[in-house]
Amino acid sequence: MPGVAVKARAGNPAETDADTRVIAVLEGEPLDDSELQELVDSGEAKPGPRKVAVAHERTDGGRRRVILVGLGKRDELDREKARVAAAVAAGRARELGSQSLSWASPGGGGVAGALVEGTLLALYRFDRFKSSPDDDEKPSEVESLEVVAEGDVEDEVERARVRADAQNLARDLQNNPSNVATPTFLADRAKELAGEHERLSFEAWDRDAIAKAGMGAFTAVARGTYEEPKLIVLRYEGGDTGPMLGYVGKAVTFDTGGISIKPSSKMHEMKFDMSGGAAVIEAMDAIATLELPVRILAVVPATENMPSGRSVKPGDIVTALNGKTIEVNNTDAEGRLILADALSYAVREGAERIVDLATLTGAILTSLGSTYVGLFSNDDGWYEAVHAAGDATGEIGWRLPLHPEIFELTKGEYADLTNASEQRKAMSSYAAEFLRQFVDDRPWVHMDIAGTAWGLGRAYVGKGASGFGVRTLVELAERVAGGDV
Repeated sequence: MPGVAVKARAGNPAETDADTRVIAVLEGEPLDDSELQELVDSGEAKPGPRKVAVAHERTDGGRRRVILVGLGKRDELDREKARVAAAVAAGRARELGSQSLSWASPGGGGVAGALVEGTLLALYRFDRFKSSPDDDEKPSEVESLEVVAEGDVEDEVERARVRADAQNLARDLQNNPSNVATPTFLADRAKELAGEHERLSFEAWDRDAIAKAGMGAFTAVARGTYEEPKLIVLRYEGGDTGPMLGYVGKAVTFDTGGISIKPSSKMHEMKFDMSGGAAVIEAMDAIATLELPVRILAVVPATENMPSGRSVKPGDIVTALNGKTIEVNNTDAEGRLILADALSYAVREGAERIVDLATLTGAILTSLGSTYVGLFSNDDGWYEAVHAAGDATGEIGWRLPLHPEIFELTKGEYADLTNASEQRKAMSSYAAEFLRQFVDDRPWVHMDIAGTAWGLGRAYVGKGASGFGVRTLVELAERVAGGDV
């Protein structure tokens, strides 16, 4: 949650002005404080993951609250376990009315930064549209977080703060209703960010410009809505070496399915169909804030998908920016249509390595649940780079196949391609094979985030909007900037 002050320091963890200290309990490792160790010995405080106990310790000014959080075995401690522990502690601290936290970091290897991420992500709330929450529904907010570590973790902690704040801002974009978070709203947000960063530039195309450019697939999807569509483009020029990255994010700000209309059950969740675009926009803010020495072209096609007298119809044929023709056999397979033109544009503008994020197929939720993001790629090396970035951030992925037999299913009867096959086989891979036809063989990874963009259920993001993908994109840019990719 932007606004929480975050800092790092070395020294004695007990020498803090925070009203609440957080201490990790690790299996087989005694605590420095004998009174707190008694809680462990008695079993009140446990080393098991997610176990929490609350105690108090004496200070010069009286007594201070201490939250003890289980982190398991030291040799199994990693960043994800640290994020979860931080989230559990943050939730308990909020319940207790804490306003300032001081975490005694239990180790290195990115753990300090993970504590920051887990805390800030767990403290996130979206109550913009609640007029007067009851007092018991609005606990006091944590205003500051301190991480105490043996080494110098100041830079790590600051980078983690920037990434977590960006993810929470993406969650804000996701959580806004579609009558607020329109394509114009997203474009205005991107423009605002460009105004804050010297090396970040912005442009947005309207309906006429999209059509005149030859983006027939995007134009077709946008025909049904009276809300103005936008092609949002952000360019970040942080350096003059290394490959130009292309970040592409689907932003259907509300998806009814169009003429192939969806069932009404849970249609309200279709405000989240812009989650890929939200992640790309806010990741660009974090990358520019961190002043990473990379070059990135971000492309976000934004539109509603609505039924009306002017909507694209099943059976219509459209021509994408790269010249390929497409039979639109299902208007609810609209994400791949707008991405076709966005990917083609990224290629045309010189993107050398591409990642797209999209809430593309419900089938990915059936395949992988909300645990893994579906990953598809035409390049093993680039896939490994994106996969490693996701692993480092806890946004883990699982690779699914592309195959010539699946590509055959995408071929149209009357046009080059069809956006939906009647056979309904390997539907997530089908959608990825469709997208592959628009990347011109550039190294590319498609992230199908339909199962992870909301309802992820992890301790630090809960069941609502997750902002999934923001930290992966930032981590990937950091690795490219460092020459690790």
